[in-house]
Amino acid sequence: MLLISGCTGVDTASPTNLERASADAGLVDGGRSGGGAVDTGGPFGETHAGSYHVGPVDWEESVFTNSCGPYPLSIQTLEGINLAGVDNAVNANGTACDACAQITTRMGKALLVRIVTTGVSNGAGDMDLSPEAFATIHLADPQGTASNPRPMTWRFAHCASASAIRLQFQTEANAYWTSLWVRNSNLSLSSVKVKSSKHASFTVLRRETDGTLNDDNGFGEGPFTLQLTAVDGQIIEQTFTGFTPGALVETSLQFH
Repeated sequence: MLLISGCTGVDTASPTNLERASADAGLVDGGRSGGGAVDTGGPFGETHAGSYHVGPVDWEESVFTNSCGPYPLSIQTLEGINLAGVDNAVNANGTACDACAQITTRMGKALLVRIVTTGVSNGAGDMDLSPEAFATIHLADPQGTASNPRPMTWRFAHCASASAIRLQFQTEANAYWTSLWVRNSNLSLSSVKVKSSKHASFTVLRRETDGTLNDDNGFGEGPFTLQLTAVDGQIIEQTFTGFTPGALVETSLQFH
């Protein structure tokens, strides 16, 4: 079973205002980078083997703190009830936060889950699930509750969100130290870059284990442009007029 660890230094205050950005948005190079094919759905990458358990992983954090949080209510609604926690071995310094994964049980039952926490498990491929996700795949196993361990495999996968990416700024973010989460993305991110009054060219943001993207020198005052690169090479970017600490910003962006 995963022993989900809380993340130190995480701002626990949830943003209270939803702002729709008035900005220029678009795909860069048609959403492709380096001429590679764009993944249009389904699982991809390495296959992880392990067992699944009920953590529980839940939005209420009834037992364990979700290390990729905090999650405002609107993000909880967008990202759904099929939640998961993975081992630190696959967290990759926060890159697994908010990523989707497809679980396949030994009975062939498949389920898409959203990763919202990481921690220490009995095996690197193990997963803790929300009660809803656990019930969906476990009831399909004729051995029922007697089935323990519950073997499965999982791979990272394209999410199913039809709505746009959100930016969740930390409440203490400012012009001289800027920190945010990228929420509700259909693909996990290989990098996020910023161009602003303090950055004449695109500069990579530093990622923390809680999934935040950080600029230790800050975006500065006024407009800034974020460039998001997905793990499949898609690149999207948008220019914003500025930001408010603690704000949750609905962008015009989403990966295919």
